[in-house]
Amino acid sequence: MDTVEITAGTAHRARLLSEFSTHLRAQRGLSEHTIRAYLGDVDLLLGYASRHGRMTLDAIDLGVLRSWLASMAVTRHSRATLARRGAAVRTFFAWAARTHRIPVDPAVRLATARTTSTLPTVLRVEPVTQLLDGARERAVDGDPVALRDWALLELLYATGVRIGELCGADLRDADVHERALRVVGKGDKERVVPFGGPATTALGAWLDQGRPQLARPTSPDALFLGLRGGRLDQRQARSVVHQAANLAGVDDVAPHGLRHTAATHLLEGGSDLRSVQELLGHSSLATTQRYTHVSAERLRSAFQQAHPRA
Repeated sequence: MDTVEITAGTAHRARLLSEFSTHLRAQRGLSEHTIRAYLGDVDLLLGYASRHGRMTLDAIDLGVLRSWLASMAVTRHSRATLARRGAAVRTFFAWAARTHRIPVDPAVRLATARTTSTLPTVLRVEPVTQLLDGARERAVDGDPVALRDWALLELLYATGVRIGELCGADLRDADVHERALRVVGKGDKERVVPFGGPATTALGAWLDQGRPQLARPTSPDALFLGLRGGRLDQRQARSVVHQAANLAGVDDVAPHGLRHTAATHLLEGGSDLRSVQELLGHSSLATTQRYTHVSAERLRSAFQQAHPRA
């Protein structure tokens, strides 16, 4: 077993991270976003360890790992960030030990903070209607950006897809006649989600009138385009949602808030958990069950406001 040097700028460290990346992609099936996050977390740890005199991978022990996480807790990183970084280093050292890069796994007994379970922020039906009606009215004159934003907002609420999934969709993934959208979610899992009449109208207007105005000869086959004809990125799409909420005069909402809202409204309308789970692309039913708590809170609030003996 060769000693693996981990100081910054060495070929050993770069090769180590590259091989770990290959493992995450090929064996774990993680999304590119998660892979980038894990690699960044492990790189931070290796930098911390080398600055504290641990120049090789096998020199990192449980004490170093605990000290590293404690240093981030002091600088007030969120519990979610600490939990992810703990998961990243546990995955990394389990892989390193299994592939004989180190003799023992120092992260076996590493405990990290658990994430707090908070209820998602959702909009009621009336503000969502106000948000979408405002987007439709701004698209009446045929402005391509307004048409794009209207379609984007309608699809986010109609399908409950993640913003990255929608920005990653291509033209061939949207079937206006079947009212269905194919997306690739976490772990490169594909699913097809339906959408209704209003989203169909908005998407049709964007594809027929708006997209041709923004498309360039070099434009990709992306479903949604930016001002310069390239694929609309997630940062721009998030700005669209926040700006639309501001213009409509409703509570600020992010794309993920529209996803939460769609799920909650489906459950309140009578959809079963399994159907909502498939629609959202959740691997675990427990994730979807969070939305039942939101619906229960709303029911309790309505009862307390309306019932004479609440």
